[in-house]
Amino acid sequence: MIRKTYRYFWGAALLFIGIAIGWGAFALFQPKKVSKITSTVDHNRAKKAAQLYTCPMHPQVISKEPGECPICGMTLVPVKKAETTDTSESTGKMPVEKSKAKKKGKILYWQAPMDPTEVYDHSGKSKMGMDLIPVYEADIKAGKGGTITIDPVTVQNMGVRMMKVRRKDFSREVRTIGSVTYNEQKISIVTTKISGWIKKLYVDYTGKWVNSGQPLLDIYSPDLVATQQEYLLALKNKKLVGNSPFTDISRGAETLLTATRQRLRLWDIPEREIQALEKRGKISQTMALFAPRSGFVIEKKAFQGDYVRAGMPLFKIADLSTVWINTAIYENDLPWIKTGLPVQITFDSFPGKVYHGKLSYIYPYLNQKTRSVNARVILSNPEFKIKPNMYANVTLHGKTRKNAIVIPTEAVIRAGERNVVFVVLGEGKFQPRDVALGVENKDEVQVLSGLFGNEEIVTSAQFMLDSESRLQEAIQKMLEVQKQVE
Repeated sequence: MIRKTYRYFWGAALLFIGIAIGWGAFALFQPKKVSKITSTVDHNRAKKAAQLYTCPMHPQVISKEPGECPICGMTLVPVKKAETTDTSESTGKMPVEKSKAKKKGKILYWQAPMDPTEVYDHSGKSKMGMDLIPVYEADIKAGKGGTITIDPVTVQNMGVRMMKVRRKDFSREVRTIGSVTYNEQKISIVTTKISGWIKKLYVDYTGKWVNSGQPLLDIYSPDLVATQQEYLLALKNKKLVGNSPFTDISRGAETLLTATRQRLRLWDIPEREIQALEKRGKISQTMALFAPRSGFVIEKKAFQGDYVRAGMPLFKIADLSTVWINTAIYENDLPWIKTGLPVQITFDSFPGKVYHGKLSYIYPYLNQKTRSVNARVILSNPEFKIKPNMYANVTLHGKTRKNAIVIPTEAVIRAGERNVVFVVLGEGKFQPRDVALGVENKDEVQVLSGLFGNEEIVTSAQFMLDSESRLQEAIQKMLEVQKQVE
């Protein structure tokens, strides 16, 4: 009986040992399969989670599942993935190693850290003295900075036009209007230095032509008559006592004669009139006023028989052989002009006739009402065809800017304080680039910084590219925020 009991005991023990060995072997080989299955499931889940959805109208709405926008109810669309290099999860490398790999890529250009429009094709210092930062081709291809990728067929359907950036001598024609006026340097005012009455008037109407030295009027002045009488007496006294042995007497006669003659000269009496007075020995009741220059009488205030006072303007004579054209230059055209520039002038009165002159002077102040600066052109007028107060059409050939980077104005997106141009990177990639603009000329504008002279830019449909670029940039920022929250 006891022997039979031992036999059952050892049989049960052997059965348990066999079961334990079987489970051990099962456990030894089963984890690899389970791990493989689990890894496959996690990979599928990660792949499914990597696809995000957003609203076309509200890029801040990002969902892991398809559906509708909670704001506007539009159907969510898949988020386009930017072309990136392998991540640390796929390659097993640390982010630092990936950054180092990027740095080994091609450098497209260098830019200032404080001003993205300040770009260079070499390393060095910025205008502020800071080290320039390289921009790598890998970063651009990764979609950084708003870079977008569009299928070539889509580009063609959108009507995207492109052109090479050009360097050329950049100038501008400034067109404005002007008004003809008198040459202020060739205007004379005729006045008298004595008071009296006009006895005879030789120039009796405005607009009359006079020659230099021609008599204009005769004036009777009691003061002039008295001074002539004194001069004749002084002259007679000089002849009587000029040879006197007494020095004081002869010297006094000479001094009186000199003082009287000087008074006549100060009254603008010509020397020939004084000599004529000495020869005839008789006073003249009137004195003639003569024209100081040849020209047209443009103003007359003298009338025969009228009483005039000393210093009163009687005639204004203008020489019209040259005239001034005063023109207005607006503020945006000021960078183009300087004195000495050639000017073309036309008048409606002379169709087909083109006059040539030069910009002689730019006034140093601004007209507050018209926000313009007056400029002057001197024009020859030998035949007196050009009349004062005529209107003129003025064309100034602005100064030339040598070897300037010039692009069409339609290529620039003006977004407030920013001016953006899309640069063609090839393979359907477009990069928005901030640029600093200079002066404009009709349909072209100068680029001061932000572009090189050998790049290709987009000249049409850039607004759609800008919309896509901003959408992608907004989505990337929202994804970064979401990753930080998670």
